[in-house]
Amino acid sequence: VKDWRNAMQHQIPVSATFSLFKYLNISPSFNYTERWYTNKVEKAYDMQKKQVVARDTTYGFYRVFDYSTSVSASTTLYGFYKPLPFLGDKVKMIRHRFEPSVTLSYTPDFGASKYGFWKDLMYEDQFGQEQHVSYTPFESGMFGYAPNGKSGSLSFQLDNNLEMKIKSDRDSTGERKISLIDKLSLGMSYNMAADSFKWSDLSVGLRLKFSKSYTLNLNGQFDTYTYGADKNGKPIRLDIPRWKAGKGIGRLRSTGTSFSYTFNNDTFKKWFGGKTDSNIPEENAGDGELENLTAENADGENADAEGTQEGGRLRGKKKDTGEYDSDGYLVSKIPWSLSFNYSMQLRYGDFDPNR
Repeated sequence: VKDWRNAMQHQIPVSATFSLFKYLNISPSFNYTERWYTNKVEKAYDMQKKQVVARDTTYGFYRVFDYSTSVSASTTLYGFYKPLPFLGDKVKMIRHRFEPSVTLSYTPDFGASKYGFWKDLMYEDQFGQEQHVSYTPFESGMFGYAPNGKSGSLSFQLDNNLEMKIKSDRDSTGERKISLIDKLSLGMSYNMAADSFKWSDLSVGLRLKFSKSYTLNLNGQFDTYTYGADKNGKPIRLDIPRWKAGKGIGRLRSTGTSFSYTFNNDTFKKWFGGKTDSNIPEENAGDGELENLTAENADGENADAEGTQEGGRLRGKKKDTGEYDSDGYLVSKIPWSLSFNYSMQLRYGDFDPNR
């Protein structure tokens, strides 16, 4: 056990979903993770290296476990809008699907001394200053370690979808759906167990689906706290939510966009009105395969009328079908696809304390 890294991990997820008051979906869950390690590494401060280093490795059997629980509630609301008659009859209906959800989760503090998964190290550095650090002896474990610190958060998620139904001669039903906003999501959480900065960033995502092959994604992170300046004039983050300071909900911290497109055999044919391969009926799918081969005639007996026995082998009659060019060669259609992906991310570093 000293010559190779080894560990075992057990995970027990328990979850359920049931309806409350007919329209509200409740989903409680409980997750337990246990890791078995054969060693742990103690640390100490090295005066020569002037840093905390691994000092001693102890071998044995060690259990490192953690667990968490959560419960979420979600529902789906629909809104319909029918355009006024004087706007025309091309648009039949616009539908808005709204999916709010709330999740309450809790994780105990596995950094407490009663568990023994984390240790406090007190030392004096090279300047004679007393320092305090927390570390886990199982930091290098193959399956990680138990989290340090208690967490009790309340998360909010709002998902939106907007579709439009229009008249169409291209569909047999006489109408088709168009996706206006495939998904617009907003998410935020509140950590009740934290001492400060309890609100998380506001996450916003937008997905636009222009076609089956072209999807555009936009995302953004908004900082929900205000900024001030220290005695040196350097911006610092203050534990004051922006709405309490009268500065709105959030300020853009980072944003990004990505989109992708896939070309295949039918792409250009669809663009220029040609006949696609997917619309060409497949005939004689069993071309060239053996037919009427049973256990009885496997030894060359009772050959089918269409088959011939040759060299102890039974061959079915080969169907001479397919598409050939002017020179008599069989035309082979090889499916292909080419995907193009693009993404960009922007992040903001310095903040104006007055904004």
